[in-house]
Amino acid sequence: MSDTLVQLAVDFSLLSLITVGGVITVLPEMHRSVVDVHGWMSGAEFAQLFALAQAAPGPNILVVSLIGWKVAGLAGAVVATAAVCAPSSLLTYAVSRVWQRFRGARWREVVEDGLVPVTVGLMLAGGYLITLAADHSVVAFAVTAATAAVVLATRIHPLWLLGAGGLLGLAGWV
Repeated sequence: MSDTLVQLAVDFSLLSLITVGGVITVLPEMHRSVVDVHGWMSGAEFAQLFALAQAAPGPNILVVSLIGWKVAGLAGAVVATAAVCAPSSLLTYAVSRVWQRFRGARWREVVEDGLVPVTVGLMLAGGYLITLAADHSVVAFAVTAATAAVVLATRIHPLWLLGAGGLLGLAGWV
């Protein structure tokens, strides 16, 4: 168990340092680590934990706690959450102190503008990964594509779409 906790701490600490825009942006690498490298869970289990974390109120980081819980119980949840929060928080604090010194600098605006597409791309990669892990039929892929299109093109709240997807599942269509 302690080897697993150490591995959780190392893997999630490293992920913490490259997280740009929230934990969702490192979801593909997190999946690779816990599913492909360590075999702690299946892709479907990973997708279920992600769905549960998204359905629950609160921050996106809940998925990290759920993964830790699945891997090593309460100790795993605490270690995984602390490993994701502590390094990035310390780094953010240090960088923000320097960042404020260059408030009006042009290079700062360029860096901020450059991080936007990186963050969006990382989030899309996470969505793609969850789609592959969760959707196992043409109908499921179609529902996912339609949901993404509606979210991007309208102002309909995603919870309505989640409810519609749940009803499709309940009816046995997905």
